[in-house]
Amino acid sequence: MTPGCRALIFSCAFALGTYAAHAAAKTFLANDYGAKGDGSTLNTLSIQKAIDAAAKSGGMVTFKTGTYLTGSLFLKSGTRLDVGEGVTLIGSQRLGDYPMLPTRIAGIEMTWPSALINVRNQHDVTISGKGTIDGDGPVWWKSYWDLRAAYEPKGLRWASDYDARRPRLVLLQNSSDIHLGGGILLKRSGFWTVQVLYSEHVIIDGIVIRNNEGGKGPSTDGIDIDSSRNVLVEHADIDVNDDALCLKAGRDSDGLRVNRPTRDIVIRDSVIRRGAAAVTIGSETSGGFHNIEAYNLTALAGVPSGVLFKSAHTRGGTASDIRIHGLTLEGVAIPIHITMDWNPKFSYATLPPGSKDVPSYWITLTTKVPEQQGLPHFSDVHIWNIKATGATQAFDVRAYPNATLDNFKLDHLDIEAKTAGFIANAKNWTFSDNEIKTADGSKVTVTDVPEAHGKDIPYGEPQ
Repeated sequence: MTPGCRALIFSCAFALGTYAAHAAAKTFLANDYGAKGDGSTLNTLSIQKAIDAAAKSGGMVTFKTGTYLTGSLFLKSGTRLDVGEGVTLIGSQRLGDYPMLPTRIAGIEMTWPSALINVRNQHDVTISGKGTIDGDGPVWWKSYWDLRAAYEPKGLRWASDYDARRPRLVLLQNSSDIHLGGGILLKRSGFWTVQVLYSEHVIIDGIVIRNNEGGKGPSTDGIDIDSSRNVLVEHADIDVNDDALCLKAGRDSDGLRVNRPTRDIVIRDSVIRRGAAAVTIGSETSGGFHNIEAYNLTALAGVPSGVLFKSAHTRGGTASDIRIHGLTLEGVAIPIHITMDWNPKFSYATLPPGSKDVPSYWITLTTKVPEQQGLPHFSDVHIWNIKATGATQAFDVRAYPNATLDNFKLDHLDIEAKTAGFIANAKNWTFSDNEIKTADGSKVTVTDVPEAHGKDIPYGEPQ
């Protein structure tokens, strides 16, 4: 049985069980606990009272039509949050309404503001409905851009994402048997939209993410699966300003210390309107990735990459048994994009001379990783059935001579691009039944490979 089939069986079984459990669940109307949908009353305590009451009997929290201003909410085991059509939960603009709690942010464990919607150390929780969860992101986005403008001249680009504290929209942490979906709209997240952290048996099915309303939302990733396992993502419609569908597993010394992989993941049947790539692995790779399948994804014009693997020489980690297929890329600049030296100003953290009394997480970020331990290793990857039109460069692939990309199989690629590009630091790659059409007549050049130095890829011919 393939991993995709196993995930589908898991999906159906869990969905049926969840439906049966909630069909007879008692309903708890948040308005009966004092919530007001007027868009201005802070409803955090009232909504939380409804959630706590529902948790006693495994109930469902609902709302009358309206807009409910709230800070962090914490869902409990056995409950369902139903955000119905005509209902909006909108996040407070006051940082104090998001309690500081232990979590992991951008690859390191630290305290950070809670998300707007939190499932922490719980099980059997559903978040669904045809309504909206709105992070009211522009105020948080401005705080980031302002801080980054001050930090960059000081050589602190790497610290910006950690010091500009911005709430995530939905956090699933240390939890299991979680279902998020049902057509719910997630919009204007302050930071990452959905983070699945240290969790398992999670289904995300039928969500819409919109993070480009009202400005440029920095680091507003769509769905980040972070050191988790047995996760199914399907029927997502994503418009963000960073990674759209992304797998992560920790950063540098802290990620290597935690050493928790992301594994047994299926991502399928989704569309990316704006974002970094159709599917991304990294750049937080320290814990590794195993048994990953992504298929039937569509990325539209303006998405820079199709398949994007990214890491850095301080990240470490191994990735293996990766299967990506059935991608439709329309105007995507680079269909196959792999870099193991991603964004150096962010990836490589060093304390400026004379730094004193710095935050503890700055020390974590600047802790050196031994050279060999820091090299990332990707192997046993199969990419097939990719249809790409309007590309700028078919391939942009590079790693390290002492940490090559090993045992990749690429077949049935149909790519139209201005130029072919290159593959460097690759070992034991095979190509078959591919058609790469380039406006300049070029062919992809493979370099830094002992067996095939300087050779062109023999498209359409099995090796």
